[in-house]
Amino acid sequence: METNGLTMIFTGNGKGKTTSALGLAFRALGHGFPVCIIQFIKGSWKYGELESAKRFEDLLDFHVMGKGFTWKSENLEEDIKAAREAWEFASKTILAGKHRLVILDELTYLIQYDMVPEEEILAVLRQKPQEMHVVITGRGASQGLVDFADLVTEMTEIKHPYQKGIKAQKGIEF
Repeated sequence: METNGLTMIFTGNGKGKTTSALGLAFRALGHGFPVCIIQFIKGSWKYGELESAKRFEDLLDFHVMGKGFTWKSENLEEDIKAAREAWEFASKTILAGKHRLVILDELTYLIQYDMVPEEEILAVLRQKPQEMHVVITGRGASQGLVDFADLVTEMTEIKHPYQKGIKAQKGIEF
C-alpha cells in the first residue's frame, strides 16, 4: 500500500492544536509507526505528554527544544539561538526519514517572530520523504505554510474556562 505523506496544520486561537497532534501521535504509535515530536516553545513545565512518552520509548522520540514563552522573554537573542538550533534539529530529523510522523509543535511562532524564515521551513518540507506525515501546530500559521499544506484546521475559540477565572489544569492543558 502506497502512502502519501501529508502535511497538516492545526492553527487558530482556540484550544486543541497540540492535543490534536498528540492524538495523531497516539494513533500512529498504535499502528507501530515511529513518531517524533519536537516542541519549539514549551519550556520546563512538567507536561503530561512527557510522562506518557516514556511508555513508548521504542517508537517515540520526544524533544522539548524551546526556552518557554518567548513573548515574555528577557533574552530574545538566546531564544532565537535556541529556536534556530531546534529548527536545525527538526530539519535533520525530517530529512533522515526515520519517522513516519513528525510533529512540529508550535513551529508557527518561529516564522511569526522572525526566528526562522518561512522559505527555509518550506524548503525542508518540500524534501520530506514521500511516506512521512508532518504536523505543524501553533497560532497564526503563515500563508506560505497554509498554501503548502494538504490539510489545515483552524481551532476557533468560542468559550474557554479561563474567561471564568479557571486556571490551566493538570491533565487538560498540561
